[in-house]
Amino acid sequence: MKRWSEQAWNAAESVYQAIIRHPFVCQLASGTLPMENFCFYLAQDALYIDNYAKVLSHIASRLDNKEHVADFIRFAQDGVYVEKAMHDVFLKGFKVGHVGKSPACLLYTSLLSAQATAPVEVETAAILPCFWIYQKVGRAILQQSADNNPFKLWIDTYSDEAFEASTLRAIEICDELACNAGTETVKKMTEMFVLCTKLEWMFWDSAWTLEKWKI
Repeated sequence: MKRWSEQAWNAAESVYQAIIRHPFVCQLASGTLPMENFCFYLAQDALYIDNYAKVLSHIASRLDNKEHVADFIRFAQDGVYVEKAMHDVFLKGFKVGHVGKSPACLLYTSLLSAQATAPVEVETAAILPCFWIYQKVGRAILQQSADNNPFKLWIDTYSDEAFEASTLRAIEICDELACNAGTETVKKMTEMFVLCTKLEWMFWDSAWTLEKWKI
């Protein structure tokens, strides 16, 4: 019998392939992405991470397994530290606090926050694409990226072995939770994983188009 994570990845595979083919990701890999688009992305990412860390901490408060709790507290701490260091390099002098959330960022963060009242298994599945998709993308573009790529720090961050270890641990925890969950909850976990993977695509597309509110 397949693990939940295998089934979830198979369900979202086509979305991941669309992410890999997206011009934002392709130009990130080649180093030709306009800095304006990259800074737009990072400014939105900073706003996203502020919310993401809170969601990770909230999940930690709901879990029963002490090892799972410790892992999610560490995920929240490491995520904030690593991303802040990267943002400080690329967004030096850029006042992120004065930037409002794009429609895609607001949709994504709102969806994650809304899972606070869902089963904890579903809330945990919702945060997994941010680990897994980034780790897969980081590894994929590392193979085709030159050492002088201006976005090398970003690529190195998400292709790093430590980030891969955290990703694998997050996947393992989701599988453990799925093993002890009912059929309907597992179904909702998969649906949420696919939905949040689509939002990962939307997040990069938002930066590619420099998305603005239409009204």
